[in-house]
Amino acid sequence: MDRSGNLATEELKMTREQYILATQQNSLARTENPQFYPVGIYGWRKRCLYFFVLLLLVTMIVNLAMTIWILKVMNFTVDGMGNLRVTKKGIRLEGISEFLLPLYVKEINSRKDSPLVLQSDRNVTVNARNHMGQLTGQLTVGADAVEAQCKRFEVRASESGKVLFSADEDEIVIGADRLKVTGTEGAVFGHSVETPHIRAEPSQDLKLESPTRSLVMEAPRGVQINAAAGDLKATCRKELHLQSTEGEIFLNADTIRLGNLPVGSSSSSSPSSSAPRQTIYEICICPSGKLYLSPAGAGSTCQSSSNICLWS
Repeated sequence: MDRSGNLATEELKMTREQYILATQQNSLARTENPQFYPVGIYGWRKRCLYFFVLLLLVTMIVNLAMTIWILKVMNFTVDGMGNLRVTKKGIRLEGISEFLLPLYVKEINSRKDSPLVLQSDRNVTVNARNHMGQLTGQLTVGADAVEAQCKRFEVRASESGKVLFSADEDEIVIGADRLKVTGTEGAVFGHSVETPHIRAEPSQDLKLESPTRSLVMEAPRGVQINAAAGDLKATCRKELHLQSTEGEIFLNADTIRLGNLPVGSSSSSSPSSSAPRQTIYEICICPSGKLYLSPAGAGSTCQSSSNICLWS
């Protein structure tokens, strides 16, 4: 018993010594080779991260301040920006607006109580293009002239829509009820004029004049000149011709006068102071058609006074 008990005590001591020895060796090995695993950012990386965070914060503050300043200066509101208002019908501009680049719009309207003014230092040009981008119409308002370039130019009445003036390559049509020319020189036409009626204003004279050439009035069914309450005068410097190729020349009046007709005289007649004054003459015609007067007698005296036909 004593021997077996001593053996168990010795084995227990040996086991304790081995455990202590193994523990000491492990602690020595750990002390010689330490290994650390730090958690987080340390050193220059941490300083750089704080710098970038601070820079981002400053940038956000500057951007916010600039945004607030722009909104204040440009007068941004819920309805629009400054004089620019966005409505259901489109965009509305109030006041004076300047466009530095071309403006493409479908329709431009002014306010009901104010006019629409388009102003430019050089000229104002309005262009119209088709779906292919080709120029179909152009209106240019310049310092010297107003030019319109299009296939057809029309001016219509505001109420009825009636065409008052239209022009194209073939003709110019004036659709107004009355064409009034107020210039002192009147209207000058380089070529023929076709009109059914020419009338002067009330209490005014109508004058058709050609200063250096002839004046011709032609009509296939006749030309009628009527002076309802005045005289009709035809005056010329040289000859006045009345010609009818197929019809006749009809003079219808209570009194027909032919003034300044030459008076033929007989070669046998001699002036006498006692002879009565001749007041009655007869009209004679030369073979050339010239008219002259011959003193009336008991019979025809044209043959005796026909010496005037020798100089006709």
